[in-house]
Order: sequence, then C-alpha cells, then structure tokens
Amino acid sequence: QVHLVESGGDLVQSGGSLRLSCVDSGMEFSVHDMAWYRQAPGNQRELVASIDHGGMFMDYATSVKGRFTISRDNDKKTLYLQMTGLKPEDTAVYFCSATYPYVYWGQGTQVTVSS
Repeated sequence: QVHLVESGGDLVQSGGSLRLSCVDSGMEFSVHDMAWYRQAPGNQRELVASIDHGGMFMDYATSVKGRFTISRDNDKKTLYLQMTGLKPEDTAVYFCSATYPYVYWGQGTQVTVSS
C-alpha cells in the first residue's frame, strides 16, 4: 500500500519561510513524476509546482514562481517544497502527489501565513 506523508506545515508570519517534505513508502518513487498542490478553504485544489521523475524539469504556478522551489531526493524517497517570501494568500493545505505513471495523494499539511 502506498503512503505519501507530508510534514513541515506551520504558522508563520508574512515574509517567512518553510520547507515541506513528503516521504514515500510503498511505491517506486524514482519513476514517478511528482507535484505539490494546495487548497485553501472555499477554493479548488490548485497545482503549485511539479517535477519530473529525474528531478531535471520543474514547473511552477505563476503565483509562486521565484519564491518556491520544488526538489526531490530519490535515494531518500522524499519530495520537498522550499517556500520563501510567504504571503497570507499562500495559506492552504498543501498536498503531495504522485502524478505519473500512477496517481497517489498524501493527506496534506497545513500552512498558515499571518499578516
């Protein structure tokens, strides 16, 4: 059974930084493309950043480009999201997802940015 477990969410002040982690157990992590999504109350889940299985190609939502960095360590089966310059509008539950060839989701971690 596949488990993706996120951690690192917290309450931070505007302008602060956080690093989210997502540890995999149960799937072939190194062959999966991965992504971070987020969902704020009342909003649809949105794609924040994605990375290919080899860690060579990354893409970002316009709203986070230049502030967030997605990365992965295939040996540790871990996905990361380094977030800097956090804004109140970044407040959401952040989800780790395997996107290809199979889709899996983590349970989410709460990020709250106070103004």
